[in-house]
Amino acid sequence: MKVKGFTFNSFAENTYVIWDESSSESAIVDPGMSDFNEENELKTFVKNNSLNINYLINTHCHVDHILGVTFVKEEFNPVYFIPEKDLMLFENAETQAQMFGVTVNKLPRPDKYLSESEKIILGNESIINLFTPGHTPGEFCLYADSSKFCLTGDVLFKESIGRTDLPGGDYDTIIHSIKTKLFTLPDEVVIYPGHGEESTIGYEKQHNPFLIEALS
Repeated sequence: MKVKGFTFNSFAENTYVIWDESSSESAIVDPGMSDFNEENELKTFVKNNSLNINYLINTHCHVDHILGVTFVKEEFNPVYFIPEKDLMLFENAETQAQMFGVTVNKLPRPDKYLSESEKIILGNESIINLFTPGHTPGEFCLYADSSKFCLTGDVLFKESIGRTDLPGGDYDTIIHSIKTKLFTLPDEVVIYPGHGEESTIGYEKQHNPFLIEALS
């Protein structure tokens, strides 16, 4: 499976396209496009690579990760997944946007909720949904076992973790999520976070200052 990241909007949010090379089945994760140029950049990439957008997935429902949802749904009509426990955030997207001085279009209703009991299948590949609350009440990380990468949303960053001072955040919960879900993955797994650059599970175990003490 392949991964392409884009950095969009004033929050420098990472939007990802993941796809199975053999079938061109793909998913767009956390679309953060906030203007025509960003929308066109994503659309051009999809077209140039002849991708079929099967799924639209939000790891969580903070406003910087949902700004491009309406565009993706209208342009490609994929099956749309969100975390059910983030439904309150989703339904209050306009209020979130006003808090941060941005504008969000009226959002489409999700088609399905993410669940640990259901994998997301892309051609010959599958995505394991890992429930990792703490940054928000419902956040999931998306783990591609065979390709050894994980989209970690705003849970785990390179040498940092997601903030827990926003509504629904909890520090002890996010640490528990990382220790029990993400740090049980192989060290070589590459993480693609919602902000900043990629890393690996092994690197974060050794160098993440928020987690070294928690692991001791």
